[in-house]
Amino acid sequence: MGSSQNSPSSNTNINKLRERTKKLILDIRAPHKFKLLHFDSKHWGRTLLLLLGDIFALASAWQIAKSFNQFYSPLPPQYIWWSWFGIPSIFWLFAALILIFFACGGLYKSSGYSQNYLCAGQLVSYVYLFSLVLNYFYDPKLDLPRSLFFVVWFSSVATVIAGRLLVTLILRQFDFFQGKVAVFIIAPALDLGKLVRILSKNPHYQIVGAALATTANTQTTLQIILDSGATEVLAKDLPETKLASTLYWQLRRYSIALRLIPSSIKMLHRRGVSEIWGGIPTLRVETSPLVGWDYRFKRCIDFFGTLIGIIILAPVFLGIAIAIKLSSPGSVFFRQARIGLHGKAFQMWKFRTMIPNAAKIQSSLEANNQTADGIMFKIRQDPRITPIGHFLRRTSLDELPQLFNVLLGQMSLVGPRPLPVRDVERFESWHHIRHQVLPGITGLWQISGRSEIESFDDAARLDLYYIDNWSLNLDLDILIETVRIVLFGKGAY
Repeated sequence: MGSSQNSPSSNTNINKLRERTKKLILDIRAPHKFKLLHFDSKHWGRTLLLLLGDIFALASAWQIAKSFNQFYSPLPPQYIWWSWFGIPSIFWLFAALILIFFACGGLYKSSGYSQNYLCAGQLVSYVYLFSLVLNYFYDPKLDLPRSLFFVVWFSSVATVIAGRLLVTLILRQFDFFQGKVAVFIIAPALDLGKLVRILSKNPHYQIVGAALATTANTQTTLQIILDSGATEVLAKDLPETKLASTLYWQLRRYSIALRLIPSSIKMLHRRGVSEIWGGIPTLRVETSPLVGWDYRFKRCIDFFGTLIGIIILAPVFLGIAIAIKLSSPGSVFFRQARIGLHGKAFQMWKFRTMIPNAAKIQSSLEANNQTADGIMFKIRQDPRITPIGHFLRRTSLDELPQLFNVLLGQMSLVGPRPLPVRDVERFESWHHIRHQVLPGITGLWQISGRSEIESFDDAARLDLYYIDNWSLNLDLDILIETVRIVLFGKGAY
């Protein structure tokens, strides 16, 4: 009779076959190694700080409402089941519901989610509106004092948004001191070198490898990424595949983040809602029911924010004016024709940072221009800048008079930077697209490198990204990042 025992070599082949089969039948969504939660220490620190900030903001709102309400109806004893730290139980119930809504809404996830300030305000409002319904079923005859309810509602919205803006400012500065992020780049051959140069200038990133976009979905490239120790993959122009998310699922299995550099069409896609329409997968892109109100609100912020800013900063204006007068002869202010909305020229104001005849000398310095394409005029050691001018530029205080341009409706707080006539005359045709929106004091260009951007094409693409993706939340995010950069003088000269 033949032996029923398999030979050692046969067993080895069978085991290899089983391993290969196991890999083939593994669900693409299954993780390589199962973990109950996958958070790094940095994420836990961010989440804890956001959570504590929200609790403090809500408690502050309650104290504001309590102080305001002491002259009106007191809180009914039916709503005081217990008190912690002198704050009644009804507050803790509202706070718990709000924090649960925030967690379900993803506001304690990565920075991109946590910076959705307007969503935070909306969720707070949903909780208070929901409480009206619950209160009706609990006891229709029992109401919270309206003076208390509405003050704590609106105060909670304001303090939560303000608190999250402040926490974001703090977190971003701490992010600057974090260890380097290991990045693997996937892009077409023509773009690889450029992306490497851009990321190499930022000390926060370490490039650990690169591959051509045509090989993005191959097993070989995946293994190279794993061997490189990358924690994030930056990809551009991935090849078309039947399953567009192939690379995403492969990286997700190993907890590696994927960042895509989008085209203009892909930017439009993010505004859409996935929907099967007539048996065809589509993205429905439609207007908001409150169309136009977001822009009107932006202009209200521009006007009233600027007006308050000018009043508060009046002593700073006076001090700078005196310093300029004492340091060099000439006018305190500098006016220059800039190109604004729809290509219309206007006079933009700044504090003077150069010698009086700086404009006449510029032509003799054109040969020293350090921008790659020559569109913008930038010299690191510009001999025309006065001693006080170096300080004003480094701190961006020279830009403060543009608040008057905002009041006049010529500019906005946030938007594409208005450029001199000399620069605009050198534009390519697609560069003029940026003139379809109101120019701003600050924008994506300023918070993404400012003077460190070498090519105007890069700056123009940031402007177009801003227009494609504009929202009130994006404006708030840009303003917060501008404050951080101005405080630490990054990229200014």
